[in-house]
Amino acid sequence: MKGILKQWTSAARTTVGGLSVAVGLLMGMAAMSPVLADDITVFAAASMKNAMDEVAESWQAETGHTATVSLAGSSALARQIQQGAPADIFISANVGWMDMLQKEGQIDPASRFDLLSNALVLIAYGADAKPVTIESGFDLAGMLGDGRLAMALVDAVPAGKYGKAALEALGIWDAVAPKVAQADNVRAALALVATGEAPLGVVYATDAVAAGDSVTVIGTFPGDSHPPIVYPAARVVASENPLAGDFLTFLKSEKARAAFERQGFTTLAD
Repeated sequence: MKGILKQWTSAARTTVGGLSVAVGLLMGMAAMSPVLADDITVFAAASMKNAMDEVAESWQAETGHTATVSLAGSSALARQIQQGAPADIFISANVGWMDMLQKEGQIDPASRFDLLSNALVLIAYGADAKPVTIESGFDLAGMLGDGRLAMALVDAVPAGKYGKAALEALGIWDAVAPKVAQADNVRAALALVATGEAPLGVVYATDAVAAGDSVTVIGTFPGDSHPPIVYPAARVVASENPLAGDFLTFLKSEKARAAFERQGFTTLAD
């Protein structure tokens, strides 16, 4: 099963100048195989990696069942579900991709709920970067100089779309756009800054937590500068896995809530 999922995982690849950075596996097609009764397959937004690692471990310890988590940009995961990828649960980093799948009859609306929320931050390479005030008209383009601003795909991936919306609301998108290095998901954008390939990046607050001292949060975008960052979760209609409902319930448990909150998420589900 895990081998099949690896072939369904999208390649996260971006280019800064002449440098190509790969942070994932190429997506391929594979023959379907039955989902084992003791295995649950979760497609989750890349920004959830650290929290989902902990949730999967807690799920196995409590139930004896295995949770296999496939991580990528929400847009890539939604398209894979459209193409018949073997997912039981989908957790998106925005409501738009979930809405699309629901409209197409791909997810069970009765199982859907809002799980988490997040914040959008500006990060800089290293541990000693100075904070800035993010406000209308601030000179982000000047801060970049000849460097690049790492962002997830601004027209497809939720983190990139939120980031573009915020920069537009602040009136600085036109100045910054030529300096943007787009990555296939937010963790790929984070990696560009964490490795020093880009001096600045726009990511979720939770990604900055996961990066540790390799990046510094130098500012938080005003909440009213972009749409609310909400992570909905739901069962994939094609799934016949009897554990799907149990896992969705587990996502609302105290153990799962604690894991999410340790990574900087705000939990929404009761």
